[in-house]
Amino acid sequence: MKDNSELKCGLNLFDSTAIVIGSMVGSGIFIVSSDMARTLGSPGWLLLAWILTGLVTITAALSYGELAAMMPHAGGQYVYLREAFNRCTGFLYGWTLFTVIQTGTIAAVAVAFAKFTGVIFPFISSSNWICKFATLGPYNVGLNTENLLAISSIIFLTWINTRGLHEGKFIQNIFTSTKIISLLGLIFLGLFIGRNPEAINLNLQNFWDASKAHVVNGSLLVTKLSGIAVFAACGASMVGSLFSSDAWNNITFTASEVINPKKNIPVSLALGAGTVTILYILINITYLSVLPLHGDINATDIFSRGIQFASQDRVATAVMQEVFGNSGAVIMALLIMVSTFGCNNGIILAGARVYYAMAKDRLFFKFASETNKNSVPEKALIIQCIWSSILCLSGAYGDLLDYVIFSVLIFYVLTILGLFILRVKMPDAERPYKAFGYPIIPGLYIFLGSLISLNLLFYKPNYTWPGLIIVILGIPVYYIWKKN
Repeated sequence: MKDNSELKCGLNLFDSTAIVIGSMVGSGIFIVSSDMARTLGSPGWLLLAWILTGLVTITAALSYGELAAMMPHAGGQYVYLREAFNRCTGFLYGWTLFTVIQTGTIAAVAVAFAKFTGVIFPFISSSNWICKFATLGPYNVGLNTENLLAISSIIFLTWINTRGLHEGKFIQNIFTSTKIISLLGLIFLGLFIGRNPEAINLNLQNFWDASKAHVVNGSLLVTKLSGIAVFAACGASMVGSLFSSDAWNNITFTASEVINPKKNIPVSLALGAGTVTILYILINITYLSVLPLHGDINATDIFSRGIQFASQDRVATAVMQEVFGNSGAVIMALLIMVSTFGCNNGIILAGARVYYAMAKDRLFFKFASETNKNSVPEKALIIQCIWSSILCLSGAYGDLLDYVIFSVLIFYVLTILGLFILRVKMPDAERPYKAFGYPIIPGLYIFLGSLISLNLLFYKPNYTWPGLIIVILGIPVYYIWKKN
């Protein structure tokens, strides 16, 4: 194992849990339920999809706890894959993480931050161009006021994190605490103040009646779903909920900086993933308590558009507008700004540690293995910042994220499979924490993760094949890098 003593310990249990929660909660929970509602057409199936997502996430987090306690080194999941399989597998994960997963998430969350800032300051808009470089198919490449703010936020948070671990975790703790309080406020408002008996009655009338809503030339077509088609639709809809629940593993990237990591990382994974799962389910119950799930795309009022056709899929904003009127949109924009800003800080802080660990193994740029006077991988942070900013300019970061959901699941499944392999390869290794319910619970994750992946492969090929290609492209890159 590599000695990562250049990185200094400074994250306690509260800090670690804040990174888990803060990295998970971005903008997805406020938006994706709209698309899921169109795919499922059923309040019951919508909630079930979120519950299944939560179970899958918590199951994985509990299993990762053993790996994190066993190998508390910078790089986390990269290290687990390297040790369980080989250096190439570890590199493929790091390659995908850098090219798309981590940097694409940073870009998407930063643009979401800017987009909702534009609700308060209309000058900030994707249509307010400063310089347009090119138009490549559906993508406009260039600088506008929206992605300028997005890039500025990435640069600022990167700078904060180069100042030291204390500064990065301070920002994380403040924003994570603020967003949890805000989410609890949203849930309270929806369930007790904005509770709408008419919406609740409409949702209960067809609670388990699944259907798929198609919009063709402005007209709404509804297809009833039954049998295996319902389960397929549920699996396909989970693209949104899985992405909204992703990034819980980021705390493992910072393992060498966690105080008492053999205890605190497994506990923070369980606490963080469990807390977010409960919040997400309650938020969706809140949506269903204020708005009907079914809606009319051509309706002019918020209530009639329902969850399915909330304006620009902003379900949470529609709920707040239903409760507070037009001022609700501003309140919701402020909440999402806080949420996305805090989310990006955690992702920026953690991601650089993977490239640092890869550089230590000579599988990334050598200079990324260096730490600055504040004992943080400054150069790894900077290169992550540069690529994330380029993705902001491309206009394609959203599609890139959609493409990798299949790959993300595959790497999660491989990592949990690595848990079984390491039990055989390293039977005498110290395991301060052992995976809960082993081998049944980890095996259940492998089964469910593989099932969802296969479902996406057949029902959403436009998402899966491009992501698989990105991973495969890493194979020749690995051998070229290794040779040189």
